[in-house]
Amino acid sequence: MARRSRLARVAALGLLGVLTLTGCDLNNEFWRFGFPEGVTEEATEVRQLWTGSVIAALVIGFIVWGLIIWSVVFHRKKGDDLPRQTAYNLPLEIAYSIFPFIIIALLFFFTVTVQNDVQERSDDPDTTIAVNAFKWNWQFVYPETTGPDGEPVNTVGATDEIPILVMPVDQDVRFEVASADVIHSFWVPEFLFKLDVIPGNENGRDNVFEVHANEEGAYVGRCAELCGSYHAYMNFEVRVVSADDYDAYLAAREEGQSTFEALESIGQPGDATTTRPFRVGDGYYQRAAD
Repeated sequence: MARRSRLARVAALGLLGVLTLTGCDLNNEFWRFGFPEGVTEEATEVRQLWTGSVIAALVIGFIVWGLIIWSVVFHRKKGDDLPRQTAYNLPLEIAYSIFPFIIIALLFFFTVTVQNDVQERSDDPDTTIAVNAFKWNWQFVYPETTGPDGEPVNTVGATDEIPILVMPVDQDVRFEVASADVIHSFWVPEFLFKLDVIPGNENGRDNVFEVHANEEGAYVGRCAELCGSYHAYMNFEVRVVSADDYDAYLAAREEGQSTFEALESIGQPGDATTTRPFRVGDGYYQRAAD
């Protein structure tokens, strides 16, 4: 009994030490358990679900490991006498049936709650951007703008040019994604979310989602669906800027400036910084920046 009491005190002190070292900040690197931090409000919810799931799994794991060790230590063979035999233990069997159901129900509840929050759409988003995927590049259209040609401002990638999607920070941004050919997948790792871009809408799927970015910066985007020969090089860049810079960028584009020129005019690099075209022979293919 004394030994178990000492072990319990040591375990408690160890847990207190871990919490002290981490500062109880569940968003620090330790509690993320290797998961990316994310740069959107939706990503924070996904990361919290991951952290909670891992902690729950570890708690259950320690309980199971503790029971195994306890059985090995205190119920090891002590002689040749046959131990007392127990045929049934109804309360224990009921617990074995109920507890797993409760655990699964809780995981299901929190997963569905986070999924609904991540996929929730506002009635009136601050910004809408149309994303068109094709083999093997991207086009980003700003439908609320009008360029010199009378059409909405858009940015389209090429084999020697990385397409840059510019969006404002601290605003609800809606992405309306579409594919011109096969199934692609719009994925920005820092969003902790991706959406398959399914051609057409015959199956009733609505390829729309929203994010609320809370950090400015440049983030690489990728196609996460095997879509053909050059799928691996189908990269793009998301540039999150302030609301004022975003308005200035669109105004410059409406005046006829290119993506490069408009980005330079707001003090941003004109070319992508997180990924770049990768030259092979006479062709260019995209790859992540070193």
